[in-house]
Parts: sequence; structure tokens; C-alpha cells
Amino acid sequence: MTAPTPHPSTEGRTPYPVGLLLAGRRVVVVGGGQVAQRRLPALIASGADLHLIAPATTPAVQAMADAGELTWHARPYRDGDLADTWYALVATDDPAVNAAVSAEAERERVFCSRSDDAAAATAWTPASGRDAGATVAVLTGDPRHSAALRDAIVDGLRDGSLAARQYRSHGAGVALVGGGPGDPDLITVRGRRLLADADVVVTDRLAPRELLAELPEHVEVIDASKIPYGRFMAQEAINRTLVEHAKAGKFVVRLKGGDPYVFGRGGEELLACAEAGLPVTVVPGISSSISVPAAAGVPVTHRGMTHEFTVISGHVGPDDERSLTNWEAAARMSGTLVLLMAVDKIGAIAARLVEYGRPADTPVAIVQEGTTAAQRRVDATLGTVAAVVEAEGVKPPAVIVIGDVVNVLAAAFQR
Repeated sequence: MTAPTPHPSTEGRTPYPVGLLLAGRRVVVVGGGQVAQRRLPALIASGADLHLIAPATTPAVQAMADAGELTWHARPYRDGDLADTWYALVATDDPAVNAAVSAEAERERVFCSRSDDAAAATAWTPASGRDAGATVAVLTGDPRHSAALRDAIVDGLRDGSLAARQYRSHGAGVALVGGGPGDPDLITVRGRRLLADADVVVTDRLAPRELLAELPEHVEVIDASKIPYGRFMAQEAINRTLVEHAKAGKFVVRLKGGDPYVFGRGGEELLACAEAGLPVTVVPGISSSISVPAAAGVPVTHRGMTHEFTVISGHVGPDDERSLTNWEAAARMSGTLVLLMAVDKIGAIAARLVEYGRPADTPVAIVQEGTTAAQRRVDATLGTVAAVVEAEGVKPPAVIVIGDVVNVLAAAFQR
């Protein structure tokens, strides 16, 4: 057998880009460290018959093996391990092992990528990313440059700034998009992508307003705000608007604050669209019930302090016959209570919780306009919260947190 031909320098070499269809085909990864941990998920997603050869692995890699996503051979590499292999990735910290795997790959005509020496490899792993079913892969010879270019391209596709965005793959329909708690950076990637594709946007008052400025001029924006004790668009009218525009051939994004299903009536809107025979995509959002407290230094759970947190709508008070909340049960629980839409009812709610056994000195935090530039936090106790809210002029939207977790990070946030 003739010796392998030495590899030329990577300088001046132009790689030939190609996408490997590896489903059901044997792929071997040698090494179970951090490099393998980063590369394995994409190989798993490809459907490859994946074999990992390494005496030890990181916990994350072991979890992949335990889940059956790959076959782990818990031993060192041996000559012959690349038999019947289509693609190999070498990711150990032993140059001798890496060289031996490369040599076998050359003999067996297996394309081989090396994490330690691109010049000794027959394949380079590109910096890659995905958006809306498209894979972007960048090869420059410099991994950092490749990653920077990849990020710029994928970000442009996701936020709609690249011209390719005009070639939308989906047609008429409705997307219920959770916009998060208010900060425009806290909408999900998928939510931002669908928003960039919209023909019509039906938006809530609490949805991230800054995102609307990014929409092209042709996009129709419909205000579906519900102002407490003020102007509002009836839910039936919102449902009808979604259906009518989608039936007219438009792609409609229902942009909502927080998550569509956390007191957001997203279920009602989905049912209306489904009854009209319209396709609906639901994009979860970051709920203000956990994100707003976090932004203000309040974790809703903390080890050794609470084993549960309960999210309650306070739009009707405990004395209202429409209330569906078991306030006695809530008071007797030891965990955190998170109240939404409860600013004007907090006095009655606090009194009822104390009546049913919650101590009057239980800490309370009220976070107004959470995650926005106007965010402010006001602290009180169950016994004082009604007076504090009135004295401080707290207005909706605000999230109210009740429980010992209110103070657990206070010292850290004051540094």
C-alpha cells in the first residue's frame, strides 16, 4: 500500500462547499471533549449513524449517549475504526491520535475534519447557522472570521434586514406571537422572523412597540389595545380581524405581550382561526410572570426557600363573584405568588391573603413597566402594600410578587 500523499498548506487552497446527506450513514467522532460536544448536535440532527470513540466524555456528551442519540465506544481509538465510514471528525487533545485517525481516513478515502490542524484535514467544518429551514455555512480558513460572517448573515435573515427576506416561503395564515415582557430584545428569534414576514400586524398595547418601527411601509398595523378602564378593542372584533385578513390572502401576525396563552386569550384566537379553517402558528413568548421579577432582582423560586410559584390573574378581586381563584388555598401555600393585572385590586387581595393565614409582614415587590426603560420597583409587605401602591402612584402594567424570594437577591442587586 502506498503512503498517503502529504497535504499541501491551507494557504491558497479553496475548499469545495458541499452539503453531506448523512442520514443512516456511519459517521465516526474520535474524542469526547468540548469540541465534540459542540459538533455532535448537528451530526445527531443529520440522522447519521453516529459512533463516538473516546475513553471519557463530558457529562453533556454522555447524556447524548445515554439518550440513544449516538453509540459511545468507551475506549481509545484503534486502527480500523473508520471501516465503512462516510465521514470522520477528529477532536482529541492528543496529536499522535489525531494523526493516526487522519492517516486511516486517507487510506480509506474517508473525508476527515480535524479540530487541531486544518492543514492535515480533508474537510473543514464550516461556521453554520439555520434560519427558516435554510442552512448558512461559511468557510474562510479562519474560524473566528467564519463565525462572525455566519452571525451577520443569520442575524440579517432573522431580523428581515437582508433582501432575501422578500422571498417568503409561507402563504396566508395567522401567527400568534408572544412578544415577551416589553424589551424588544426579549422576543424569540422565531417571533421576530415571522414579524418581519407579516402583511398585517394586530398588536397589543403591551407588545414591544419598538418592533413596529422596523416593519416595512406596506405592512398594515392594527391597534388591538385593551387599556384598563379605557379604550379597548373587543375580543370578538380581534378574532374577526384575524380571520378576515387571513382569508383575504394575507399573512397576519397577532403580536401579543408576554406569552399568548398566559392570560393572553391566545386560545380564543386560535379557536376562532381554526373554526375558519385557517392555518395557525403559535410562537411562545417569555412570560412577564417570570421575566419581570427576574429583571428586577427577584427569582420566583430559590433553593431551600420555595418549591412552587403560582401565577394568578388579579383582574377581578377576591370578593367578585366572577373570581375563579381559591384565595384560601393560595394563602396557605408556602411558595411564591405572582399577580398579574392586580394593581387596583392589591388591597383587597392582600387583605384576603392575610385573613387566610399569610403573615402581614410577608415581603412584596411591585415591578412597573418591567424590562423597559421605565422600569421601577417598589417594595412593601402584605400589610402595607395597598398604601404603598397608592402613595407611589403605581400604574399598570405591573407584576406583583409575594413571598420571601423578594429579598433573597436584594444585597447582590444593591452592589
